[in-house]
Parts: sequence; C-alpha cells; structure tokens
Amino acid sequence: MTRISALDLPQMDPLPPETQRYFDICQEKLGMVPNVLQAYAFDITKLNAFTAMYNDLMMGPSGLSKLEREMIAVVVSSINRCWYCQVAHGAAVRALGTPELGEAMVMNWRYADLDARQTAMLTFAEKATKASAEIVEADRQALRDQGFTDRDIFDIASTVGFYNMSNRVASAIGMQPNPEYHAQSR
Repeated sequence: MTRISALDLPQMDPLPPETQRYFDICQEKLGMVPNVLQAYAFDITKLNAFTAMYNDLMMGPSGLSKLEREMIAVVVSSINRCWYCQVAHGAAVRALGTPELGEAMVMNWRYADLDARQTAMLTFAEKATKASAEIVEADRQALRDQGFTDRDIFDIASTVGFYNMSNRVASAIGMQPNPEYHAQSR
C-alpha cells in the first residue's frame, strides 16, 4: 500500500499572503511547516477552519495547560493509532514535560508518572474516544472532584473531539509525520 504524505497532495501555488505568513511563522518557530498544514493547503477554506480550531483549542484561553492539552492529543492519537499525531504530539509532550513523559504517553499513558488531576483527565479522554455515548454524570463529576470546572470539561471534550477527527483524516490519507519530530526533545 502506498502511503500518501502531505507533500503528495496538490498544493496551491502561490499561497494566499495570509497563509504564506502563517507557514513562514511555522518555519521560523518550528523549523518546518507541519505536514498536516501542507495537507490542508489544497483547500484554503479547510486549512483556515482547521487552524482556527487548532489554535483555539491548543493555544486559546483555558483552564488546561498547554502540556495537558498535548497529553490529551497523545492519548486520543495513541488509542486511534494515528501515526502522524502520535509522533507530532509526542514530541510536544517531550518538549513541554520530559522525554520520559512523552514516551510513556505514546506507548501507554497509564505507565506515565501522572498526578490525580492528569489521571482523571486522561481517563475521561480515553472513555470519550472509545465510548463517548457511555459518559455519564459520574464521569464529569470525577473531573470536578479534581478541580476541573465545567468550562474545563468542555475544553477536554472539545480537544478529544478535534483529535478524533484529525486522527481519522490523517490515517485515512496516510499522512506522514515530518521527520524533524522524531528527534525533538530527546
């Protein structure tokens, strides 16, 4: 089976100026343009929707830390076996946390050195990924018991939903992670 990398997808040439600026910022800050962005660049409307949601969920105001949001991304992606997101977000967890945390999160988050708050959050993320229709008030209360607000619970659920969608797209098109992710924060 031939895997499609983001670079194999049709690209707009030239990119609209605002998109090119975004890609230039990625290149400057990350040393690369993530393949997920390049994959969406064939349709600027879809790219803009994807980046707006990503930026809001991962960098917008929230009671969740950046590390916690990345941890959710890794847990969801590991359950879904999304190669692209396991590699990319595993690198982010290594950078924001520790190399050991990033590796444990990708392999089996239950072996990671987590506190009670993180464990409750990731237990909820796992259940929302595997069986969201089975979530009941007790699951939300378990989060509240660890200090999460209802807004935080919404942010956890939204992040889980976003990565379930992203994982399915990335896996379905055979999206490959940028090689740079593999060596980051090791």
